[in-house]
Amino acid sequence: MNIYVVKSGDSLWSIAQRYGVDVNQISYGNQLKNPNILVIGQSLLIPEPLKEYIVQPGDTLYSISQKYNISLKELIDFNQISDPAMLFVGQLIVMPSFIHRVKSGEYLYTISYNYKVPLQEILNANSIANPSLIYPNQQIRIPNTKLTTEVNAYITRTDSEGAAEVNGLGSYFTYLTPFTYSITKDGSVTELNDSALISASYNQNVDPLLVLTNFTGGKFDSDLVATILRSESLQNTLISSIVKKMEMKGYKGVNFDFEYVYPEDRENYNTFLRKTVAALKPKGYSVSTALAPKIKADQKGLLYEAHDYKAHGEIVDFVVIMTYEWGWAGGKPWAIAPINEVKKVLDYAVTVIPRNKIMMGAPLYGRDWKVPWVDGTFAKTVSPQGALDLASKYGVRIQYNDVYQSPYFTYWDETGQKHEVWFEDARSMLAKQKTVDEYRLRGLSYWVLGSAFPQNWMLQHSRYRVVK
Repeated sequence: MNIYVVKSGDSLWSIAQRYGVDVNQISYGNQLKNPNILVIGQSLLIPEPLKEYIVQPGDTLYSISQKYNISLKELIDFNQISDPAMLFVGQLIVMPSFIHRVKSGEYLYTISYNYKVPLQEILNANSIANPSLIYPNQQIRIPNTKLTTEVNAYITRTDSEGAAEVNGLGSYFTYLTPFTYSITKDGSVTELNDSALISASYNQNVDPLLVLTNFTGGKFDSDLVATILRSESLQNTLISSIVKKMEMKGYKGVNFDFEYVYPEDRENYNTFLRKTVAALKPKGYSVSTALAPKIKADQKGLLYEAHDYKAHGEIVDFVVIMTYEWGWAGGKPWAIAPINEVKKVLDYAVTVIPRNKIMMGAPLYGRDWKVPWVDGTFAKTVSPQGALDLASKYGVRIQYNDVYQSPYFTYWDETGQKHEVWFEDARSMLAKQKTVDEYRLRGLSYWVLGSAFPQNWMLQHSRYRVVK
């Protein structure tokens, strides 16, 4: 998959000619509302013709398999498709392999190096015993290799539209975490109308995890979680409530997102997690936690102090580090997840938590601030597609901050008010994926489904095979 940034004078046709692809492949893949209108600075994902195909109206998996001379079963298995009859326009299909025609003077070693595919895999795919014996115009099948990762996605919509999104995107997830169940002061658990989401998860071979928080009355309640963590009997009641709820609903594990926990409850929280793991692991359930983005063990602040990275890394199956919200709604305009700040968190995290237990948080949204920013005002949340629509509507260029690895732009609305928008695009998400690879982490955790961002799913699918 290639990423191209639109320049002045570009048209979709000229870009397609440059990469040797059909215009519709770019248009459908990026879900362009009007292929004739491009924004300078806009990033476009361009599929590689031999290796990738974007579903167009009228396509079936069978017709695609015939077009690329790949067996239908191989195509289904490699793309982790649970329902072969359910394709959507704009969906990326990656070929398990592709054909390379040997040029005069080429060697298998150079072909292997150029495609970044291990030589032995090429030999096995073509039943070649002697790597030296190839000849010009010979057709060599090149296996398409992918990295393997785990992916979690939080979702707040529990209605039919939320379930439809999970059915459409579920092949890209390992876990689905509906937000949220909450604890109560008597150790019970609130209700959530999540049956459609759980059903969709099972349809897509995704493990649903019960998210449990101290979120009540529109905020995280420090006193509420303190009541539970300071009472052994209430902890026991809560653990029993969790088990009962998971058995009734069909959850595969629990994800604790206790935020703004009092510093003095740090060890109480650790003790509670140990008890929970002891009770749930024998029943086959996983236990995970969501952690605030810390850069040192003794970081001050109510959000951070009770989150003991080292203890959580020892106790639970994995952690989700919430590496986003630098550019929060009530603060100054900034990238939501500036990669330089994200890496500061990971630099500390990997010293105390096993890398294979860390899920790095990644945002699927952006924000639109009024500027100059005034304390007490709040930004509007926008989807990446919505951000592009704004840039197009007001005829402004999209800029890119290389330090933060994030796109942004400014515009003036009809009233003369200036705005500053920070959002995510293919470039910023690739930077996050490469960070996961560089730090050898367990995977990615998205906050939150519900934003239109087709580029993200196309990019992820082009690079990763998701653990199921």
